[in-house]
Amino acid sequence: MTSAAELPASTGIHLTDQESPQIPDPLKTATGVYVTVHGHFYQPPRENPYLDAIERQPGAAPFHDWNERIHHECYRPNAFARVLNDRGEVVGIANNYEYLSFNIGPTLMSWLEAYDVEVYQRILEADRKSCDRLNGHGNAIAQVYNHVIMPLANERDKYTQIRWGKADFRSRFGRDPEGMWLAETAIDYPTLEALVNEGITFIVLAPSQAQRCRPLPNHEDGDPQWHEVGGNQIDPTRPYRCYLPSNEKGESRYIDIFFYDGPISRDMGFSDVLYNSTHLTGRLGAAVRGDHRPAQLISVATDGETFGHHKGGTEKTLAYAFTEEFPRWDWTVTNFAHYLSINPPTWEVELKPVTAWSCAHGVDRWQDDCGCGGGGEWHQKWRKPLRESLNWLRDRLIEVYEEYGKQYFCDPWAARDAYIQVIRDRSPANVQSFLAHHQKQPLEDSEQVDALRLLEMQRHALFMFTSCGWFFEEISRPEGTQILRYAARALELAGEVAGVQLEKDFLKRLSSAPSNVEEFYNGAMVYRQLVMTAQITFNQVAAQYAITCLFNQQKSEGGSSGVQQNSLLQHKRAYCYNVQEFDRQLQRLGALTLAVGHLKLVSEITWEQEHLVFAVLHLGGWDFHCCIKPFQGKRDYTELKTQLFGVLQQGSAARTILAMTNLFGEESYNLENLFAEERHRLMQLLSQETLTRLDQLYTQTYRDNYGVLMAFHRDGLTAPRELQVAAEIALGYRCMTILRSLEQDWNEPQLSANRIVELQAIATEAQNLCCQLNIPEGKQILEQLIVRSLWQLLHDVNDTFNHDIQRLQKLIDVAHQLSIGISLTRAQEIYFNSLHSQIKPQLFTSLANGENCDRYHQLLILGDKLGIDVAPWLKYLQ
Repeated sequence: MTSAAELPASTGIHLTDQESPQIPDPLKTATGVYVTVHGHFYQPPRENPYLDAIERQPGAAPFHDWNERIHHECYRPNAFARVLNDRGEVVGIANNYEYLSFNIGPTLMSWLEAYDVEVYQRILEADRKSCDRLNGHGNAIAQVYNHVIMPLANERDKYTQIRWGKADFRSRFGRDPEGMWLAETAIDYPTLEALVNEGITFIVLAPSQAQRCRPLPNHEDGDPQWHEVGGNQIDPTRPYRCYLPSNEKGESRYIDIFFYDGPISRDMGFSDVLYNSTHLTGRLGAAVRGDHRPAQLISVATDGETFGHHKGGTEKTLAYAFTEEFPRWDWTVTNFAHYLSINPPTWEVELKPVTAWSCAHGVDRWQDDCGCGGGGEWHQKWRKPLRESLNWLRDRLIEVYEEYGKQYFCDPWAARDAYIQVIRDRSPANVQSFLAHHQKQPLEDSEQVDALRLLEMQRHALFMFTSCGWFFEEISRPEGTQILRYAARALELAGEVAGVQLEKDFLKRLSSAPSNVEEFYNGAMVYRQLVMTAQITFNQVAAQYAITCLFNQQKSEGGSSGVQQNSLLQHKRAYCYNVQEFDRQLQRLGALTLAVGHLKLVSEITWEQEHLVFAVLHLGGWDFHCCIKPFQGKRDYTELKTQLFGVLQQGSAARTILAMTNLFGEESYNLENLFAEERHRLMQLLSQETLTRLDQLYTQTYRDNYGVLMAFHRDGLTAPRELQVAAEIALGYRCMTILRSLEQDWNEPQLSANRIVELQAIATEAQNLCCQLNIPEGKQILEQLIVRSLWQLLHDVNDTFNHDIQRLQKLIDVAHQLSIGISLTRAQEIYFNSLHSQIKPQLFTSLANGENCDRYHQLLILGDKLGIDVAPWLKYLQ
């Protein structure tokens, strides 16, 4: 064991002021090479416009949706990026957002805030730390709100996009943005003017967007020569100033522009340069100019999702480059705002008229059949009529908004610009505060609803121009369908407020947008088949709620016969609707279950509400029959209940359904009419009893044929597929049973130890029979147990430390033995933080005091099992 004298200490060497070399601080004085890696993190808004929630996307499996999948592969790994040694052990965990220059789309940030607040907070923390490191200039920059192509937006929409982007940024990062990322870096001079008027200091563009540049005029040369750089020749290692015409007061106006290094940025996206930090550093180093200028900036920019999603594991490359490689070359990692503060432009630039980084034809990718983003033989002739149709709709919606908005708002367009406050916080108190500030006069309840409908109409009118709708090769892709759903919701809201019927004319225009897919034919057919079928009414929300509640209640009560129940004044939530349930009565007769209820639905978005009566009959299994009608008073409701329950007593499903039709009308709902998310959940629950029986059947088959199956494997023969499948299902079923018990018994030392032994036996059996267990729920249980146990071990002081750490080690071992793809990332993060904040300092204190260090030795061994490099501290205990 190391003595106290051998513990690490500072060198104690100090230079006097006279001896200290006068080396400029590169954070305060522009000197040397600076590196900025910019990540444009963005996902298109995917929420169902009626539910304000993302529905399951099968293409993202095994994750719920693409946001969730990309988060798992990119956003979270960059917040906890591993720095590994040559043995693959973790020697550091870096928050890449502390070093990256980045923008994150506001709609994506809203999703992150709700889905993973830990990562969301790491991003905010990273910006604060970069502010501290870089003289008040944070890494984060803003983005135009929902990624519209700014040159194609009208003037009013340009300003709203900028103002919403700024307001959203300020509400999260607690400061005003200095720069702003433009969707697809699409730019024209009117957009530049809007940015300058809104106080944006700089933007980032592709080198292909510059037309010409020259040194800024000075007293020695009042009119320097312009250099044509329209063929990507602009020097990207310096910032440029772009002047606009003087304002009415004769004041000079300008915005500063950075041009990222095009070839390196392309290599990051389309070559293997990101898979090795040495290669990345070498590629950046090759761009350093050898002209002896005092300072230069090597800046690259690419989609942030490149780091982990498009190129798996490359967040580790960044982490190592930021923390090891770049410092080794004495490069200063900075961001655009900081570099601008210490090295303002000495050159000016003029831009091409209308350009974007992802289209060689200006911005035709979002309005014409230019060939960019094409799919082989597929055309993009649909792009122009889609753009024209939405422009027509936008202009009609402006007419509705101005005519009716002036009845409610002092300034309708100022109210729209400020509506971002409501989008960020839809609490009733905040909405009331917003309305009180902008209303022309105190509004009645119905007027408040119409005021909010108008603002939502405008929100969807902005969202229907999200750039992704045009980016790819076909109008019927999910991106095109999504923007048409926003258009449909805007149309519907306009009709509810003003009674206008714009859909027919809109569809006529859409019909001129030809689809590449035969079954759709044109945009109007896409709208009819993929958009109109997804529209949702209050009745559908009520039916969804009724069927779900009926099923949940049956499960909780165990299906006992003849039970009646009244539930009064229950407040619940169904997506973006508040549900106030005044009454629900349920009765069972044999296989039939009937529930009748009265509820009120209130939209959290527009505050519109409906009082409704529901009746739902469950005929058993998958068969539901649900009817909805407006509530017409207590007397009518009581009579309806009496009639329906009276008919149910006859025990006839047909007569009960007939009575429901007579009382409610022809329209009815069943399991197929539920929202996809809830339908899938209920399908799983309804299947559970059958699956349990099948698991038991496979288990019996496996037991009966265990000897035969072992003989096949012992002799190296391929086992019959039926027997192999039976073994995998049986062992998976047994493993899940034990894992659920382990989860329940974890706080019982002996019981939990026994469960781990049983899991070890299953793992051995599965290995002997070459079984691959498919138990994603079991993987989740094990990961959560490991994290929970580790947290308690590190933070709870008790007398069972030795038992607890041994049990945790065995649990980690068996998790690996089961070969179900266990992930220790969360456990590593918890341990690594504790290693540096608790274990290491306490270890050195104990060593200095000559105390027993067995506890720390065991904790370091545990760290080794978790894949953490603990060798530097273990050596003190040897």
